[in-house]
Amino acid sequence: MRFLHTSDWHLGRSFHRVGMLGAQADFIGHLVSTVREREVDAVVVSGDVYDRAVPPLSAVELFDDALHRLADLGVPTVMISGNHDSARRLGVGAGLMGRAGIHLRTEPSACGTPVLLSDAHGDVAFYGLPYLEPALVRDEFGVERAGHETVLAAAMDRVRADLAARPAGTRSVVLAHAFVTGGEPSDSERDIAVGGVASVPAAVFDGVDYVALGHLHGCQTLTDRVRYSGSPLPYSFSEAGHRKSMWLVDLDADGSVTAERVDCPVPRPLARIRGTLEELLADPALAPHQEAWVEATLTDPVRPADPMARLAERFPHTLALVFDPDRPPDAPDVSYARRLAGRDDQQIAEDFVAHVRGAVPDAHERTVLRDAFDAVRADEAQREVAR
Repeated sequence: MRFLHTSDWHLGRSFHRVGMLGAQADFIGHLVSTVREREVDAVVVSGDVYDRAVPPLSAVELFDDALHRLADLGVPTVMISGNHDSARRLGVGAGLMGRAGIHLRTEPSACGTPVLLSDAHGDVAFYGLPYLEPALVRDEFGVERAGHETVLAAAMDRVRADLAARPAGTRSVVLAHAFVTGGEPSDSERDIAVGGVASVPAAVFDGVDYVALGHLHGCQTLTDRVRYSGSPLPYSFSEAGHRKSMWLVDLDADGSVTAERVDCPVPRPLARIRGTLEELLADPALAPHQEAWVEATLTDPVRPADPMARLAERFPHTLALVFDPDRPPDAPDVSYARRLAGRDDQQIAEDFVAHVRGAVPDAHERTVLRDAFDAVRADEAQREVAR
């Protein structure tokens, strides 16, 4: 069976105030063409179809167009909700859509109920594990301590139990939206850390033939059987080094996997350039970036006049301007943002406590802070579900 693994469409998202709907429509066209030309048997979409719980109408219309075009090809599509999606909204009409070959898996309770597709060698069971917010699904899976690893492990227990009851030789594919250990994040994914731990080990998914991951925006191979497709378009300058693509996966009769990257059309390359304003305006080596979307970091010791306007004369698609003067790291005027770079909420809070009272938090106090952050995250997730 040949299937196409993609994820993280983020329909409705912009890139530094530049609308991406046209580029997203081009990607959908490319997806449909690939399905047709490469004789794909199924499409899997591993979450974050939309960029937010209540997407704009234009994004919903594009999604509707994508589903109609895939259904017209007669190629089954299996799709899960991600942490950016409203699972309840995305899942509306799932039963009816399933009759047209569009299988939406947004309910945690259905993790162990696969979409069964067949080829000349028998059945392939596609298990959809939507994004599982630990605080919201702990009761469903009967876990005492809510955490990403515990709830995903419980969901995979259901998958393996169902698979064990099926005829010998049944092959299996799991769709999941999670941060798996070894994956390389970028700046454009929403933080999903719970209890100070965001990642789960790849071994959680043992026992299936292929794991189609979503959430991280870079295309990555964690093992031959566990892969991220990445987002089809860039959504932050941290993705400047990404090659945007999908995985074309062949699942053989014995469950062995062969995967090929299929490149996605990107409207413009990304470039991150750094130096003084005069250096950036004069350096001939930067000529290839003149038509790219540019993030410019200025290292001038004093902020120059009209930097954006002057940069735009050479780099008309400059979208982001960062000031990072070349100064010693212990200089008194180093910005607050620079001092906090790379530190998560927990670390910042612990540093604040240490600064105010002159002593670092003890183990109990760190647990209190962590539980407070987890409670806020759970509350935000519940609010999105209720919207």
